[in-house]
Amino acid sequence: MTTIQVTYVSSTAAKTGLVREVHLSDYVVAQEGYCVVVEALESKAIYNQIECTDGEFRTIAKGDVFVGVLGERKALKGYSGQVPRAARPGDTLHVLNLGGIIGNCVSDHPELGPALRVKVLGAAMVESEDMWVHARLQDHALQEVETLTDSVPLIFICGTAMETGKTWAACELVQRLTRKGYRIAAAKATGAALMRDVRLIERHGAVATATFTDAGIVCSSSKVMTPYVKGLIHHLCETAQPDAIVIELGDGIIGYYGVDELLQDKELQKFCVANIVAAVDLAGVWAAQKLFKERYHADIAVITGPVTDNSVGQQYIQQILGIPAINARKDPGEFGDLIASKLPDPTSNGTEA
Repeated sequence: MTTIQVTYVSSTAAKTGLVREVHLSDYVVAQEGYCVVVEALESKAIYNQIECTDGEFRTIAKGDVFVGVLGERKALKGYSGQVPRAARPGDTLHVLNLGGIIGNCVSDHPELGPALRVKVLGAAMVESEDMWVHARLQDHALQEVETLTDSVPLIFICGTAMETGKTWAACELVQRLTRKGYRIAAAKATGAALMRDVRLIERHGAVATATFTDAGIVCSSSKVMTPYVKGLIHHLCETAQPDAIVIELGDGIIGYYGVDELLQDKELQKFCVANIVAAVDLAGVWAAQKLFKERYHADIAVITGPVTDNSVGQQYIQQILGIPAINARKDPGEFGDLIASKLPDPTSNGTEA
Protein backbone atom coordinates (compact mmCIF):
# COMPACT_ATOMS: atom_id res chain seq x y z
CA MET A 1 0.00 0.00 0.00
CA THR A 2 1.27 3.46 -0.96
CA THR A 3 0.22 7.05 -0.25
CA ILE A 4 -0.81 9.47 -2.98
CA GLN A 5 -1.85 13.13 -3.09
CA VAL A 6 -5.05 13.56 -5.08
CA THR A 7 -6.24 16.76 -6.75
CA TYR A 8 -9.72 16.47 -5.25
CA VAL A 9 -12.25 14.04 -3.80
CA SER A 10 -15.65 13.72 -5.49
CA SER A 11 -18.79 14.53 -3.49
CA THR A 12 -20.05 10.96 -3.84
CA ALA A 13 -17.12 9.77 -1.73
CA ALA A 14 -17.66 12.40 0.99
CA LYS A 15 -19.21 10.03 3.56
CA THR A 16 -16.04 7.93 3.65
CA GLY A 17 -14.04 10.81 5.10
CA LEU A 18 -11.32 10.62 2.46
CA VAL A 19 -9.09 13.67 2.11
CA ARG A 20 -6.40 14.67 -0.39
CA GLU A 21 -3.80 12.31 1.08
CA VAL A 22 -5.09 8.87 0.16
CA HIS A 23 -3.73 5.42 0.94
CA LEU A 24 -3.75 3.35 -2.22
CA SER A 25 -4.06 -0.39 -2.78
CA ASP A 26 -3.47 -2.30 -6.02
CA TYR A 27 -6.43 -4.54 -5.24
CA VAL A 28 -9.66 -2.97 -6.50
CA VAL A 29 -13.03 -4.39 -5.49
CA ALA A 30 -15.19 -3.99 -8.59
CA GLN A 31 -18.52 -3.39 -6.87
CA GLU A 32 -20.85 -0.45 -6.48
CA GLY A 33 -19.90 1.93 -3.70
CA TYR A 34 -16.16 1.22 -3.58
CA CYS A 35 -13.89 4.24 -3.93
CA VAL A 36 -11.22 4.30 -6.61
CA VAL A 37 -8.38 6.69 -7.35
CA VAL A 38 -8.20 7.60 -11.04
CA GLU A 39 -6.20 9.86 -13.35
CA ALA A 40 -7.87 11.89 -16.10
CA LEU A 41 -6.57 10.80 -19.51
CA GLU A 42 -7.95 13.84 -21.32
CA SER A 43 -9.65 17.20 -21.04
CA LYS A 44 -13.12 17.90 -22.45
CA ALA A 45 -14.90 21.06 -23.55
CA ILE A 46 -18.32 20.03 -22.18
CA TYR A 47 -19.54 17.87 -19.29
CA ASN A 48 -16.06 18.25 -17.89
CA GLN A 49 -16.64 19.10 -14.23
CA ILE A 50 -16.89 17.21 -10.99
CA GLU A 51 -18.59 18.14 -7.74
CA CYS A 52 -16.15 17.95 -4.83
CA THR A 53 -16.69 17.31 -1.13
CA ASP A 54 -16.82 21.05 -0.41
CA GLY A 55 -19.71 21.48 -2.86
CA GLU A 56 -17.62 23.29 -5.47
CA PHE A 57 -17.55 22.16 -9.11
CA ARG A 58 -14.05 21.87 -10.56
CA THR A 59 -13.07 21.36 -14.17
CA ILE A 60 -11.32 18.05 -14.81
CA ALA A 61 -8.03 18.60 -16.61
CA LYS A 62 -5.83 15.97 -18.19
CA GLY A 63 -3.53 14.55 -15.51
CA ASP A 64 -5.80 15.35 -12.56
CA VAL A 65 -5.85 12.60 -9.95
CA PHE A 66 -9.05 12.26 -7.96
CA VAL A 67 -11.26 9.91 -5.95
CA GLY A 68 -14.46 8.63 -7.54
CA VAL A 69 -16.91 5.87 -6.65
CA LEU A 70 -17.72 2.81 -8.73
CA GLY A 71 -21.33 2.74 -9.85
CA GLU A 72 -23.77 2.46 -12.70
CA ARG A 73 -25.95 5.04 -14.39
CA LYS A 74 -28.94 4.81 -16.72
CA ALA A 75 -29.75 8.39 -17.64
CA LEU A 76 -32.06 9.24 -20.52
CA LYS A 77 -30.33 12.60 -21.00
CA GLY A 78 -26.83 11.57 -19.99
CA TYR A 79 -24.39 8.69 -20.04
CA SER A 80 -25.34 5.09 -19.45
CA GLY A 81 -22.71 2.94 -17.82
CA GLN A 82 -22.08 0.03 -15.49
CA VAL A 83 -19.66 -1.23 -12.87
CA PRO A 84 -16.85 -3.19 -14.58
CA ARG A 85 -16.64 -6.92 -13.91
CA ALA A 86 -13.06 -6.38 -12.80
CA ALA A 87 -10.81 -3.36 -12.33
CA ARG A 88 -7.04 -3.21 -12.05
CA PRO A 89 -4.48 -0.41 -12.00
CA GLY A 90 -3.97 0.76 -15.58
CA ASP A 91 -7.52 -0.05 -16.74
CA THR A 92 -9.50 2.64 -18.54
CA LEU A 93 -12.93 3.61 -17.19
CA HIS A 94 -15.17 6.68 -17.58
CA VAL A 95 -16.67 9.51 -15.55
CA LEU A 96 -20.39 8.86 -15.75
CA ASN A 97 -21.76 11.92 -13.95
CA LEU A 98 -20.84 15.18 -12.23
CA GLY A 99 -20.90 13.54 -8.81
CA GLY A 100 -17.91 11.35 -9.60
CA ILE A 101 -19.48 8.02 -10.51
CA ILE A 102 -16.87 5.89 -12.26
CA GLY A 103 -17.71 2.95 -14.53
CA ASN A 104 -17.72 1.57 -18.05
CA CYS A 105 -19.71 3.87 -20.34
CA VAL A 106 -21.83 1.74 -22.65
CA SER A 107 -23.84 4.55 -24.27
CA ASP A 108 -22.79 8.14 -24.93
CA HIS A 109 -25.11 11.10 -25.42
CA PRO A 110 -24.90 13.18 -28.64
CA GLU A 111 -25.09 16.51 -26.79
CA LEU A 112 -22.33 15.58 -24.35
CA GLY A 113 -19.86 13.75 -26.58
CA PRO A 114 -17.92 10.67 -25.41
CA ALA A 115 -17.58 10.21 -21.66
CA LEU A 116 -14.30 11.43 -20.17
CA ARG A 117 -11.74 8.61 -19.91
CA VAL A 118 -9.79 7.93 -16.70
CA LYS A 119 -7.04 5.49 -15.78
CA VAL A 120 -7.46 3.41 -12.64
CA LEU A 121 -4.57 3.94 -10.20
CA GLY A 122 -5.90 1.78 -7.38
CA ALA A 123 -8.42 1.48 -4.55
CA ALA A 124 -8.77 4.11 -1.83
CA MET A 125 -8.22 2.74 1.67
CA VAL A 126 -9.31 4.00 5.12
CA GLU A 127 -8.28 3.02 8.60
CA SER A 128 -10.89 1.19 10.67
CA GLU A 129 -10.30 -0.39 14.07
CA ASP A 130 -6.53 -0.40 13.67
CA MET A 131 -6.63 -1.93 10.20
CA TRP A 132 -6.83 -0.66 6.63
CA VAL A 133 -9.99 -1.47 4.67
CA HIS A 134 -11.40 -0.48 1.29
CA ALA A 135 -13.32 2.79 1.43
CA ARG A 136 -16.93 2.23 0.44
CA LEU A 137 -20.24 4.03 0.87
CA GLN A 138 -22.06 1.07 2.41
CA ASP A 139 -19.95 1.25 5.57
CA HIS A 140 -21.50 4.64 6.35
CA ALA A 141 -25.09 3.88 5.32
CA LEU A 142 -28.26 4.55 7.26
CA GLN A 143 -30.27 1.53 8.38
CA GLU A 144 -32.88 0.25 5.95
CA VAL A 145 -36.51 0.18 7.13
CA GLU A 146 -38.85 -2.48 5.77
CA THR A 147 -42.03 -1.19 7.42
CA LEU A 148 -42.68 2.49 8.04
CA THR A 149 -45.07 2.53 10.99
CA ASP A 150 -45.05 6.27 11.60
CA SER A 151 -44.06 9.43 9.74
CA VAL A 152 -44.69 13.13 9.49
CA PRO A 153 -46.62 14.22 6.36
CA LEU A 154 -44.75 13.52 3.13
CA ILE A 155 -44.80 15.66 -0.01
CA PHE A 156 -43.54 13.92 -3.14
CA ILE A 157 -42.25 15.83 -6.16
CA CYS A 158 -41.83 13.74 -9.30
CA GLY A 159 -41.42 14.59 -12.96
CA THR A 160 -42.40 13.28 -16.35
CA ALA A 161 -38.68 13.35 -17.28
CA MET A 162 -35.30 14.71 -16.22
CA GLU A 163 -34.91 18.50 -16.12
CA THR A 164 -38.57 19.35 -15.58
CA GLY A 165 -38.05 21.74 -12.65
CA LYS A 166 -38.42 19.31 -9.73
CA THR A 167 -35.57 20.75 -7.67
CA TRP A 168 -36.70 24.31 -8.22
CA ALA A 169 -40.21 23.34 -7.09
CA ALA A 170 -38.73 21.69 -3.99
CA CYS A 171 -36.69 24.81 -3.18
CA GLU A 172 -39.64 27.16 -3.55
CA LEU A 173 -41.88 24.87 -1.51
CA VAL A 174 -39.37 24.51 1.32
CA GLN A 175 -38.82 28.26 1.40
CA ARG A 176 -42.53 29.14 1.39
CA LEU A 177 -43.48 26.56 4.03
CA THR A 178 -40.57 27.65 6.22
CA ARG A 179 -41.81 31.25 6.05
CA LYS A 180 -45.19 30.00 7.29
CA GLY A 181 -43.54 28.57 10.40
CA TYR A 182 -43.10 24.94 9.37
CA ARG A 183 -39.96 22.93 10.08
CA ILE A 184 -39.34 21.25 6.73
CA ALA A 185 -36.85 18.48 6.02
CA ALA A 186 -36.07 17.30 2.50
CA ALA A 187 -34.74 14.23 0.74
CA LYS A 188 -33.57 13.21 -2.72
CA ALA A 189 -34.87 9.64 -2.98
CA THR A 190 -33.80 8.51 -6.45
CA GLY A 191 -31.24 9.40 -9.10
CA ALA A 192 -27.47 9.23 -9.59
CA ALA A 193 -25.19 10.50 -6.83
CA LEU A 194 -24.85 14.30 -6.83
CA MET A 195 -25.17 16.60 -3.82
CA ARG A 196 -26.00 19.78 -5.75
CA ASP A 197 -29.78 19.47 -5.45
CA VAL A 198 -30.00 18.81 -1.71
CA ARG A 199 -27.44 21.52 -1.00
CA LEU A 200 -29.59 23.97 -2.96
CA ILE A 201 -32.67 22.90 -1.00
CA GLU A 202 -30.75 23.38 2.26
CA ARG A 203 -30.00 26.96 1.25
CA HIS A 204 -33.74 27.53 0.88
CA GLY A 205 -34.41 26.65 4.52
CA ALA A 206 -34.58 22.88 4.98
CA VAL A 207 -33.76 22.02 8.60
CA ALA A 208 -32.21 18.71 7.51
CA THR A 209 -31.63 16.83 4.26
CA ALA A 210 -30.82 13.30 3.21
CA THR A 211 -30.19 11.54 -0.06
CA PHE A 212 -30.07 7.97 -1.28
CA THR A 213 -26.28 8.23 -1.08
CA ASP A 214 -26.72 8.36 2.72
CA ALA A 215 -28.32 4.93 2.38
CA GLY A 216 -25.20 3.59 0.62
CA ILE A 217 -26.64 3.86 -2.89
CA VAL A 218 -24.59 5.32 -5.75
CA CYS A 219 -27.42 5.14 -8.30
CA SER A 220 -30.99 4.05 -7.65
CA SER A 221 -31.37 2.03 -10.84
CA SER A 222 -31.76 -1.76 -10.71
CA LYS A 223 -32.65 -1.82 -7.00
CA VAL A 224 -35.67 -2.19 -4.75
CA MET A 225 -35.57 1.34 -3.29
CA THR A 226 -38.45 1.35 -0.80
CA PRO A 227 -36.47 0.07 2.26
CA TYR A 228 -33.73 2.62 1.64
CA VAL A 229 -36.17 5.53 1.20
CA LYS A 230 -38.15 4.52 4.28
CA GLY A 231 -34.82 4.50 6.11
CA LEU A 232 -34.19 8.08 5.01
CA ILE A 233 -37.65 9.14 6.16
CA HIS A 234 -37.24 7.41 9.53
CA HIS A 235 -33.84 9.06 9.98
CA LEU A 236 -35.15 12.55 9.20
CA CYS A 237 -38.17 12.12 11.47
CA GLU A 238 -36.00 10.92 14.36
CA THR A 239 -33.15 13.40 14.06
CA ALA A 240 -34.78 16.58 12.76
CA GLN A 241 -38.35 16.25 14.05
CA PRO A 242 -39.78 18.18 11.10
CA ASP A 243 -43.40 19.10 10.49
CA ALA A 244 -43.20 17.59 6.99
CA ILE A 245 -40.68 16.14 4.55
CA VAL A 246 -40.40 17.23 0.91
CA ILE A 247 -39.10 14.31 -1.17
CA GLU A 248 -37.74 14.85 -4.66
CA LEU A 249 -37.84 11.78 -6.91
CA GLY A 250 -35.00 12.16 -9.42
CA ASP A 251 -35.41 11.24 -13.10
CA GLY A 252 -38.88 10.61 -14.57
CA ILE A 253 -41.85 8.62 -13.30
CA ILE A 254 -41.15 5.93 -15.87
CA GLY A 255 -37.56 4.69 -16.12
CA TYR A 256 -34.91 2.66 -14.36
CA TYR A 257 -34.46 4.77 -11.22
CA GLY A 258 -37.26 3.37 -9.05
CA VAL A 259 -39.74 6.28 -9.03
CA ASP A 260 -42.64 4.10 -10.18
CA GLU A 261 -41.92 1.61 -7.40
CA LEU A 262 -42.01 4.30 -4.70
CA LEU A 263 -45.23 5.84 -5.97
CA GLN A 264 -46.88 2.42 -5.86
CA ASP A 265 -45.91 1.78 -2.24
CA LYS A 266 -49.04 1.91 -0.08
CA GLU A 267 -47.18 2.81 3.11
CA LEU A 268 -45.54 5.82 1.52
CA GLN A 269 -48.81 6.97 -0.03
CA LYS A 270 -50.54 6.58 3.37
CA PHE A 271 -48.32 9.32 4.78
CA CYS A 272 -48.33 11.40 1.58
CA VAL A 273 -50.42 14.58 1.69
CA ALA A 274 -49.50 15.85 -1.77
CA ASN A 275 -48.10 14.43 -5.00
CA ILE A 276 -46.61 17.20 -7.14
CA VAL A 277 -45.77 16.52 -10.79
CA ALA A 278 -43.38 18.64 -12.86
CA ALA A 279 -43.81 18.36 -16.63
CA VAL A 280 -42.62 19.90 -19.88
CA ASP A 281 -45.62 19.15 -22.11
CA LEU A 282 -49.31 18.28 -22.03
CA ALA A 283 -48.78 14.71 -23.24
CA GLY A 284 -46.62 14.12 -20.19
CA VAL A 285 -49.30 15.56 -17.90
CA TRP A 286 -51.96 13.37 -19.49
CA ALA A 287 -49.82 10.27 -19.03
CA ALA A 288 -49.01 11.21 -15.42
CA GLN A 289 -52.68 11.65 -14.58
CA LYS A 290 -53.48 8.26 -16.07
CA LEU A 291 -50.68 6.60 -14.08
CA PHE A 292 -51.75 8.20 -10.82
CA LYS A 293 -55.38 7.21 -11.30
CA GLU A 294 -54.95 3.67 -12.58
CA ARG A 295 -51.62 2.54 -11.12
CA TYR A 296 -50.97 4.53 -7.95
CA HIS A 297 -54.61 5.15 -6.94
CA ALA A 298 -53.67 8.63 -5.83
CA ASP A 299 -54.46 12.20 -6.83
CA ILE A 300 -52.08 14.78 -8.23
CA ALA A 301 -52.15 17.85 -6.00
CA VAL A 302 -50.68 20.24 -8.57
CA ILE A 303 -48.85 20.33 -11.88
CA THR A 304 -45.82 22.61 -12.21
CA GLY A 305 -42.77 22.94 -14.46
CA PRO A 306 -42.30 24.35 -17.99
CA VAL A 307 -45.76 23.16 -19.08
CA THR A 308 -47.17 25.89 -16.82
CA ASP A 309 -44.92 28.67 -18.14
CA ASN A 310 -47.89 30.45 -19.71
CA SER A 311 -51.69 30.34 -19.65
CA VAL A 312 -52.00 27.86 -22.55
CA GLY A 313 -50.76 24.91 -20.55
CA GLN A 314 -52.33 26.04 -17.30
CA GLN A 315 -55.78 26.41 -18.82
CA TYR A 316 -55.72 22.99 -20.48
CA ILE A 317 -54.51 21.26 -17.32
CA GLN A 318 -57.12 22.95 -15.14
CA GLN A 319 -60.10 23.02 -17.51
CA ILE A 320 -59.69 19.76 -19.43
CA LEU A 321 -57.77 17.55 -16.98
CA GLY A 322 -59.17 19.09 -13.81
CA ILE A 323 -55.83 19.43 -11.98
CA PRO A 324 -54.49 22.61 -10.36
CA ALA A 325 -51.59 24.08 -12.39
CA ILE A 326 -49.19 26.57 -10.79
CA ASN A 327 -45.78 27.68 -12.00
CA ALA A 328 -43.44 27.44 -9.00
CA ARG A 329 -41.07 30.05 -10.46
CA LYS A 330 -43.66 32.68 -11.35
CA ASP A 331 -46.15 32.11 -8.55
CA PRO A 332 -44.23 30.59 -5.61
CA GLY A 333 -46.60 32.12 -3.05
CA GLU A 334 -49.68 30.50 -4.59
CA PHE A 335 -47.73 27.24 -4.97
CA GLY A 336 -46.77 27.25 -1.29
CA ASP A 337 -50.27 28.22 -0.14
CA LEU A 338 -51.82 25.26 -1.96
CA ILE A 339 -49.52 22.72 -0.32
CA ALA A 340 -49.73 24.42 3.08
CA SER A 341 -53.50 23.95 2.94
CA LYS A 342 -52.91 20.20 3.03
CA LEU A 343 -50.74 20.33 6.19
CA PRO A 344 -51.73 20.80 9.84
CA ASP A 345 -51.14 24.31 11.12
CA PRO A 346 -47.60 24.44 12.56
CA THR A 347 -48.93 25.93 15.81
CA SER A 348 -51.83 23.49 16.23
CA ASN A 349 -49.91 20.46 17.62
CA GLY A 350 -51.35 18.18 14.97
CA THR A 351 -54.82 19.76 14.71
CA GLU A 352 -55.94 20.49 11.16
CA ALA A 353 -55.70 24.13 10.10
